[in-house]
Amino acid sequence: MLIGGITQLQEYARNPDIGAIIVTGEGRAFCAGGDISAMQSGREFGPPGTNPETQIETLRNWHNFPLLLNSISKPTIAVVNGIAVGGGLGVALSCDMRIASDKARFGTAYARVGYDGDFGTTWQMTRLLGEAKAKELFFLPDILSATEALRIGMVNQVHPHQKLMDRATAIAERIACGPSVSYRYMKSNVAHASMVDFATSLNREAETHIRCSQTDDHAEGVTAFLEKRDPVFKGQ
Repeated sequence: MLIGGITQLQEYARNPDIGAIIVTGEGRAFCAGGDISAMQSGREFGPPGTNPETQIETLRNWHNFPLLLNSISKPTIAVVNGIAVGGGLGVALSCDMRIASDKARFGTAYARVGYDGDFGTTWQMTRLLGEAKAKELFFLPDILSATEALRIGMVNQVHPHQKLMDRATAIAERIACGPSVSYRYMKSNVAHASMVDFATSLNREAETHIRCSQTDDHAEGVTAFLEKRDPVFKGQ
């Protein structure tokens, strides 16, 4: 369930046998952000001397990864096994859920190197935490513990490091066995909710709710409830 890049993520999104996607890091870090040595040598977004417009296009291409995590129909879960700062924080925040190790650490880090924010951190933190808290974390780029990240709503759950993957996998498997059509509408409805007025959200819910009512999974869910058993959803 590890993500290797945009191409692999797109393949997972198209695969009907995959019901949930885990994003995690290798080694001790989830993602430590930008390469400081590349920043120093001026080659972070291309060879030294690359014109700004080309560098902007490079970063926009990189941004397709958090955009895809946020927009694909399948639930995405960031399993934060260590430090997640800068762009790494943006990747974690772009997932639908964040399950963190008690050893995980979080931070923006941009103000430390004279940057402003990338990989969706501005949009995601404002939505998750509100404008005032987002500005605080950008202006004062202190490293947050997993406990503090949980307290402010940056992560959904924190687990002992040794049990992190077991707990996260159990959550992913539970989601993967659920009604995938319903999840698709849930995800899109939540994404739109903060960008439209209440009436528009209600109208959207009316449409998607009725569409869910026409699915085999809805019929199975109702039958299973009445028969007092667990439903067996098939994503139809």
